Amino acid sequence: MAFRDGPFDNLKAPLTWVSAGVVVVAMIAAVVLLIANGRDVDSGEYGAARAGADAVAAPVGGVFAAPVRWVGQASDYVRGYFFAVSENRRLRAELAELEPWRDQAIALKNVNARYEAMLGLRVEPPVEMVTARSVSESRGPFVNARLIDVGQAAGVRVGNPVINEHGLVGRVVGATGGVSRVLLITDVSSRLPILVDRTDARAMLSGDGSGNPRLEYVRGEDSLREGDRILTSGDGGGIPRGLPVGVAARGIDGTWRVKLFTDRGAIDYVRVLLFQDFAQLADPEALNAPPLAAADTAPPPDAQTTARIVDQEARRRARDEEEVRRVAEAETRRRREAAEQAAAQAAPPTAAAEPDARAAPGEVQE
Repeated sequence: MAFRDGPFDNLKAPLTWVSAGVVVVAMIAAVVLLIANGRDVDSGEYGAARAGADAVAAPVGGVFAAPVRWVGQASDYVRGYFFAVSENRRLRAELAELEPWRDQAIALKNVNARYEAMLGLRVEPPVEMVTARSVSESRGPFVNARLIDVGQAAGVRVGNPVINEHGLVGRVVGATGGVSRVLLITDVSSRLPILVDRTDARAMLSGDGSGNPRLEYVRGEDSLREGDRILTSGDGGGIPRGLPVGVAARGIDGTWRVKLFTDRGAIDYVRVLLFQDFAQLADPEALNAPPLAAADTAPPPDAQTTARIVDQEARRRARDEEEVRRVAEAETRRRREAAEQAAAQAAPPTAAAEPDARAAPGEVQE
């Protein structure tokens, strides 16, 4: 019996309509996804469709990302349990190596604070930050972006830099009430002014979709070498100066690229710097203050810093006392040896004079 002669003959029209409806729904979904993932480069606006899509995708992405996070945490726990001994040895070696640098850093911090107070220097105050969690990721040949679970309600605005415990992650390109979209520095549309820490040379970090963005327009000859630290330069006022980015390396095509610090671990928890431009850090009254206005208004050090300073002073005083004691002992030893040597040299003439004294009476007897 043919299919058209069977009981499904009456389903021809409903299946046709269902197929047409599925096609229409798929087309609408595709258009919505294109709008949500599109970019309005000219206006820089965060459209309502895109904001709505991000607001819906954030909780869904958080639900789907939870098992992945749990598996990652479980693997980290197992790895830490089995490699705890080797990790402890490595950390002890690093701690022993960093202790002298800690003392020098404390001393330099104290000296710099005194110099700043004496000269009346105005330093940039710390930038306020909010912590967020990455709930979704968009990764492809042309798009590298993430959704985080904080938005305008927490003070996040377009252009805010985003960092994690390793370095710069990207910047905010869109924000709604409780969700923000972060454009990673590896995205093809990302451009970041940077500087080389060793030579203070300027360059432009350009993302190309790969894990290692390119360095372009490097200024100066021999201003870049393998392993140089790359920091944000702050040029243009969009991002603060000095945020760590990565280290310079040669690509297989011969171009300079950057190994990002953020590749050291997963980008899970991040911090958003509530920084708009350098104008928000300027205080006209402080800029017009006399040079020594801050000489007697420097904030006192906190308890931890005071304890470190006292500990360092005690160590320095103990070293000085030990050095003085060693010098005194060496001087005493030198004087004793000199006295013994002088006594040894004076002893033979005294022994030769005694027979002469004994012979003198004999001469008188003769």
